[in-house]
Amino acid sequence: MDFSFLSEFRLLDFIDIILVAIIIYYVYSLIKGTIAVNILIGVGLFYGIYLVVKQLEMKLLTEIFGGFISVGSIALIVVFQQEIRRFLLHIGKNISMRRKKYLWSFFGSKKSVENSNADSIKPIIEACRSMSKTKTGALLIFSKYFDEEYYQSSGVPIDAPVSKALIESIFFKNSPLHDGAVVIVDYRVMTASSILPISDSEDLPPQFGLRHRAAIGVTEISEAIAVVVSEETGEISFAKDGNVNIDLTPEELEKILIEEL
Repeated sequence: MDFSFLSEFRLLDFIDIILVAIIIYYVYSLIKGTIAVNILIGVGLFYGIYLVVKQLEMKLLTEIFGGFISVGSIALIVVFQQEIRRFLLHIGKNISMRRKKYLWSFFGSKKSVENSNADSIKPIIEACRSMSKTKTGALLIFSKYFDEEYYQSSGVPIDAPVSKALIESIFFKNSPLHDGAVVIVDYRVMTASSILPISDSEDLPPQFGLRHRAAIGVTEISEAIAVVVSEETGEISFAKDGNVNIDLTPEELEKILIEEL
């Protein structure tokens, strides 16, 4: 067996293979369990058929399939625009988090920031505790930026400081604003009754209702995080990056929000 090709194998070639493998794995982890997997399989089959008809020299079919393949890159961008956005968002968030950790370690200010966050988060935690006891359904979205594309176009503007009374009054069962989500930016309630994109993941538990699916959906396509109080069970859940932690205690939720915010 000829192994002469190994003499031409460089360290950069090995690094190249490892980086490509990491990118493939990372992309797969983002689309796993979503409808994008089925679309990707369909694209692969389409390209496979094109290669077969090309080898068989079936000119008419080759021309037809070749026309689609020639604009394939544009079609993939359109079809996978949410996944591409999510991929770039994850990269940006990881870089941002590393920069923040470096600044905290350099200036030694992480503890003071956490103490400040704890005071601001208390009204939110107390509201979630109260709504959990009374089984009042709620959906809270925490965003670094106020993205009008997802929030303002469908919500009612509020723009008021966060308080326990305000959150509970919005989600009171007879309130006209209790359906939809409350969007919080910098500890201010920006909108109420916002309609969010629903996750199309096929791996979600069947007991998840619209609130949980909306919480997961908005965290899949943006940098926001979400808190859900179940109307059926009173359970508190936390969603980030399309993943959800369920059945949290108010104390566990407080620790998570202090770290995340």
